Amino acid sequence: MNVHRISLIAVLAALAVVGRFAFQFIPNFQPVSAIIIITGFMLGPVSAIFIAIVSTYLSNLILGMGLWTIWQIIAWSIIGLISGLLGKVSLPKPIIWLTIYSVFAGYLYGFLISVGTFSYAGEFLPYYLAGLIFDTNHAVGNGIFTVLLFPILQRLFKQYLSNSSIKHTNI
Repeated sequence: MNVHRISLIAVLAALAVVGRFAFQFIPNFQPVSAIIIITGFMLGPVSAIFIAIVSTYLSNLILGMGLWTIWQIIAWSIIGLISGLLGKVSLPKPIIWLTIYSVFAGYLYGFLISVGTFSYAGEFLPYYLAGLIFDTNHAVGNGIFTVLLFPILQRLFKQYLSNSSIKHTNI
């Protein structure tokens, strides 16, 4: 980790926090997952996990902190880890594959949050089924934000990688 990468992660985490706060009036429709997925794909899983941790903690300071914060960090970190592994594979037309994965990640996130709720509330299936509409909002939002943010972040990451000694093959 160098200063440039830490600065980039900080700016992306701030963007995720502002995006989450700006779209809070639409349940589970937020750019956080898309930013984590694109970052993981382009810069690797470690950067995505850092964004997951920082953006979740900071946004929950504003929106409300609780036991769910830990499970949100875990869920978004797993999503970032998987997208980082996808970044190791040479994919034709990565925006299409990332959009498909981001829609899937909306449901994966909801499933992991439901597992977390089961760990302290004792019920899984009713909570999971009741949350499917929110998971669908999350999945649709992920797809929309991935399509909108991928070209912008791709350009940013290309510039970052061309100015640093770290090279990545998927851009």
